[in-house]
Amino acid sequence: MTKGIDLSATSESKEEGSTDDKVISVQAANEVVLRRPVSEDGADVHQLIGSCPPLDENSLYCNLLQASHFSATSVAAELNGELVGFISGYLIPERPNTLFVWQVAVAEQGRGMGLAGRMLREILARDVCEGVTHLETTITPDNAASWALFRGLARKLETGCEDTVMFDRERHFKGRHDSEKLVRIGPFTGGPVT
Repeated sequence: MTKGIDLSATSESKEEGSTDDKVISVQAANEVVLRRPVSEDGADVHQLIGSCPPLDENSLYCNLLQASHFSATSVAAELNGELVGFISGYLIPERPNTLFVWQVAVAEQGRGMGLAGRMLREILARDVCEGVTHLETTITPDNAASWALFRGLARKLETGCEDTVMFDRERHFKGRHDSEKLVRIGPFTGGPVT
């Protein structure tokens, strides 16, 4: 599995008692690393999503597919070698200029750092999203954190943010799940997003 910075080799080459080296090692060790997920992340993704209510849990197999087949449009965030964030997404086949964000999960220890927004911008800055002009996702009406995240992204991209019902509680979920509102952000210029 691809991991972030390996500090073990660096630590061995440092002089004992060097205060500057210790400070640098601590800073690097506490840095969040954003990377493309790999299939070996699937089980950790499954565990992370399970610890982030109200996210819907998918099967472990689904999470393996997200971390492998959809890795180009998904992101894993690591802190000290531990998965603390994950976003799954894909380009809509009939509209390849639209990135659909499936799930955003941030562990307790990754919260309060703006990690979800950083992960979204990481995906949008990738070459695969060069032609992306819109981002879509679905959010339940009561998920305040997700509404804040995606409205904040629209402000950062200086573009519009519209919402409509995509999957209705009664019509689509037979009363077993809250309605999912489709949030559409754009148009914006594809490519690097800061």
